[in-house]
Amino acid sequence: MDDASARAFRLEPFQDHLNFERGLSARTIAAYGRDLRRWIAFVTAEGARRPSDVDTGMLRAWVFTLRDAGLAATSIRRAQSAVRTYYGFLLAEGLVEHDPTDRLESPRADRRLPDFLGREETERLLEAPDPGHALYWRDRAILEFLYATGVRVSELADLPISSLDMDDGFALVFGKGSKERLVPVGAPALRALRRYLTEVRPGLDRGKGMGRVFLNARGGPLRRESVWAVVRNAARRAGIRRKVSPHTLRHTFATHLIEGGADLAAVQELLGHADISTTQIYTHLDRAYLRDLHRRFHPRSG
Repeated sequence: MDDASARAFRLEPFQDHLNFERGLSARTIAAYGRDLRRWIAFVTAEGARRPSDVDTGMLRAWVFTLRDAGLAATSIRRAQSAVRTYYGFLLAEGLVEHDPTDRLESPRADRRLPDFLGREETERLLEAPDPGHALYWRDRAILEFLYATGVRVSELADLPISSLDMDDGFALVFGKGSKERLVPVGAPALRALRRYLTEVRPGLDRGKGMGRVFLNARGGPLRRESVWAVVRNAARRAGIRRKVSPHTLRHTFATHLIEGGADLAAVQELLGHADISTTQIYTHLDRAYLRDLHRRFHPRSG
């Protein structure tokens, strides 16, 4: 892009706007500048001589070239954001009458498949803590509870004793936005919890536990980083070479429920997802299982 094009497209005043009026960092302004220079080079090659010459069709063609160049959806969205911000500035300054980015759709960001454990791997992980270690039942209860309930690591770390209903096998979990949800706790997790609560936790509690279920060796509430360490150590002892985190057990919980035929709305409720579209990512993890289910039970599947 030459200096004449930069002047015609008012690039310097726009960067001054980002710097002095928006107060953006030098790094962000530089990124906007790079994206806009590439965009201006494209639209001028298409015949535009000023910002008002650009229409939605020209913008869509630009997006297609970015896709053809192999840019990730996140990079394309960032470039589109720069152009939208640019036209917002031009409109506010009265330099253009219409914003061609109004009808420009952004590509969806790629959704990575959640990593999860197979059933045999899960069993190995749950049984991995060292029985000779003083905190064996705490660590076993953590692993069992994560897999049994699918809670987030923050929800486990913040879990108060008062939220446990050991008789009926439920826990009241406080999730994002202080939303409450009731999650069932299976028999193996309840057994590990009882052993921990009766045999280990009383020896740890020195009045600093804040009523939390899981405590550290000094008697304070267990931090999230420590929960990660418990899971990582168990994965290492279980011989699982890939990265395993508390979130892996959350994904495993959801995937195994879907594989077992659980209703998607029920899984959404158990996970505490506000939007069912977040839960739907699990549905394509077991297509072979669903095909087999359809083949065995639908009267016209053959």
